[in-house]
Amino acid sequence: MTITPPLPDLLAFAAVARHRSFSRAAAEIGVSRSALSHTVRMLEQRLDFRLLNRTTRSVALTEAGAELLSRLMPVLGDLETIFDDLAERQGEPSGLLRITTPESAARLLMRSVVPEFLKRYPQMRLDLAADGRFVDIVAQGFDAGIRLSEAVPLDMIAVPFGGTVRFVAVASPDYLSASPRPAVPDDLAVHRCIRQRLPSGTPYRWEFEREGQTRNVDVQGVLTLDHNGMMVEAAVAGMGIAYVPETVAKEDLDNGTLVLVLEEWCPPAPGLCLYFPGRRHVPAGLRAFIDVLRRELPN
Repeated sequence: MTITPPLPDLLAFAAVARHRSFSRAAAEIGVSRSALSHTVRMLEQRLDFRLLNRTTRSVALTEAGAELLSRLMPVLGDLETIFDDLAERQGEPSGLLRITTPESAARLLMRSVVPEFLKRYPQMRLDLAADGRFVDIVAQGFDAGIRLSEAVPLDMIAVPFGGTVRFVAVASPDYLSASPRPAVPDDLAVHRCIRQRLPSGTPYRWEFEREGQTRNVDVQGVLTLDHNGMMVEAAVAGMGIAYVPETVAKEDLDNGTLVLVLEEWCPPAPGLCLYFPGRRHVPAGLRAFIDVLRRELPN
């Protein structure tokens, strides 16, 4: 006889599988961690196979759990579409919209897009995951992601916004008064640089371009950070040269606590995109967010 588990149990399992955490999944669903653990345990008993391997520090999918999740997500997506269509017929968009985004992009959205979106659509709830990791938005249950255009997966629909971006090398006047100003990217070899650690754990190689010439420099320095704002603060304090989005350093550039170096090697590049799976139906909440995004931050 075919076993059909209750839908709430499958939703509970999907939440734990996406977050790889009972605590975070419980917070999303709005139940206690112990209740969620009991639900998943009863689901495993009903199915008669293990879905998750649990330790005191981690949660991982078994082979059966991974297969169930991969086949379950499209079904849950279809259900969301059905309920979204029904809600749309009743009036304005409602429900939860989940977007993964870099921290710097999240700060940009918070200036105007997010307040305007929540004001215009009070029935919507917005979950911005600004942890910097590049994730599979479908497998992790996100409606959309935000990344630089060059990093958007080819099978996704991309919506550019905010115009071009420019990464710049910046330093404090005090630092430059005690060190020779770099004229070309290779000169960074003799400078203290504030290195950036990517979400993958690897150091970022600074990228420069001038008149068709490109340079990727693995800079050296005694300080490594993973937050653009802190990198700017370190540069202002005279700890070395930082390489950050110009918008992040704009206030300090305007007031003179930072100055540009290698400016001619830092041209603008294609900017941010919101992206989502190329499916036939786009949820009403996501369509509404895109509308606000285009109005507040036109490309």
